[in-house]
Amino acid sequence: MRISRAAETAFRPSRELDPLRERPLYLRLLRAVLAITSVIYAAILPGDQLRTSLPWLIALSAGYLAASLGIEAMSRWLTGGFYRWLFWATLGLDGPFLGAATYLSGGSTGPVRYLVLVYITVITLLGTARTGLACAVWQSIVQVAFFVAQWQGALQGFGDSAATHREWVRLAAFLAALWVLTCATAILASINQGEVRRRRDELDRLVDLGRDLENAEDAQTVGNLLLGALGDAFGYDRMALFEMRQEMPRLLTMYGLVTADDDPELAEASVVRLAARSRKTIHLKRIDAVADEWLAAAMPGAHDVIVVPLLADGVAGVLAAALGPWAGGRSEQRVIAATERFAGHGAVALRSAELLSRVRQLAITDGLTQLANRRAFDRALDREMSRAARADGRLSVLLLDIDNFKALNDAYGHITGDMVLRQISRALQRTVRSYDTIARYGGEEFAAVLPGCSAGLALNLADRLRLSVQDAATDVKVTASVGVATFPFDGGDAATLLRSADRALYASKRAGRNRVRSAEQARAELSDQ
Repeated sequence: MRISRAAETAFRPSRELDPLRERPLYLRLLRAVLAITSVIYAAILPGDQLRTSLPWLIALSAGYLAASLGIEAMSRWLTGGFYRWLFWATLGLDGPFLGAATYLSGGSTGPVRYLVLVYITVITLLGTARTGLACAVWQSIVQVAFFVAQWQGALQGFGDSAATHREWVRLAAFLAALWVLTCATAILASINQGEVRRRRDELDRLVDLGRDLENAEDAQTVGNLLLGALGDAFGYDRMALFEMRQEMPRLLTMYGLVTADDDPELAEASVVRLAARSRKTIHLKRIDAVADEWLAAAMPGAHDVIVVPLLADGVAGVLAAALGPWAGGRSEQRVIAATERFAGHGAVALRSAELLSRVRQLAITDGLTQLANRRAFDRALDREMSRAARADGRLSVLLLDIDNFKALNDAYGHITGDMVLRQISRALQRTVRSYDTIARYGGEEFAAVLPGCSAGLALNLADRLRLSVQDAATDVKVTASVGVATFPFDGGDAATLLRSADRALYASKRAGRNRVRSAEQARAELSDQ
């Protein structure tokens, strides 16, 4: 098969910044609100409920804020573990202040106690669920400690046993409400943080995909990278990527499909072709086995398939992807939208790879005849000579020149001459073997690299090429002379081999044209003279 899957993207931990360092301003505002609200509540309480003087409570609140700011100022000069210890010290300071403010401002019957609930909610949302739970434990301990201190007489007590019982019931109800609120907030915060991390991870993977695609130079690599990124990010376990060639989808690459057919013919009603025509994503619960016989066979039992067109200056391709069974039989809209973003990156990369391929092809193709040009011929000759030298093999080259072509141009004009060259090129291309390189060498001269071809075989092939020129259906009948040279007998390097073939070509012309000569024959004829 053309691909298995793109190289697995290594798992990277979240690059999320430390939320404790991110949000000191919010914590300062929270503490200021706690202190100011406690003073305001105390100021409006009846005098018999306030267990201290208002100035003393103001001093307590100011001291709390000063201590919190002092600890925070120290934390700016520290990093790592020391910073965290100081952060937890400020949270530890919050508990006694809220407990004291609650006790001094009416106790369980005063409104200050509910600031604890506000505090726990904000801390859980600003930090993490674990931070919220830890603070809830500490606040519970502080509230119980103040209750026990009153019960034991260390602080102003409750009075009789009935008042103690009522205070205990209020404390239990408050702690129950505190923990219900903490757990609910922690669960919701965890869900929200998980969603944020998931979206950040998707964005990171999308950025990584874009960076990888910048270095992709062909459509196959683009397809492998795209499928690998989609599988890692969303858990697609079966995918097929089609590229559009002359408005027809052709399978480019796939992953996890149950098929050996890598060149399927899709019916007109296939969902792949429908997505390409409509340029819209199609979400299928089931694959229609009649309209999509190949896709249904390749993804047996698939019940949640997303078909996404890759849009970039038209439709560059179509992606068909099925989620694994863990997805619960549905694709979230978020996953579909994110897949479309990934596909958009892949579409642009496919277009870029296509343009790069065209540019490269133009760089090695002769514009008139559409054969390989001189540069491509030289590269093929160097490559095949290196291979032949390593394997102690044979290699032949031939040069073919159209006889009296200047006279043809003079008599019929250059437009007719160009047409004849194109017609001859098609005839030569049909005659050579699939692994031979036939090129326009310059003007009316052609050249061919014949891997694994001995002198005898090269002469036979050269004569077939000569006959193909002679018998070609050209606007004006022409003939050709051919010279053949074989490595290593006629030259140990490319330049020497080509000179030998050129001498053989001119030997053919001297012999009367429309002939084939080998370099060995040319040397023999020259020595006879």
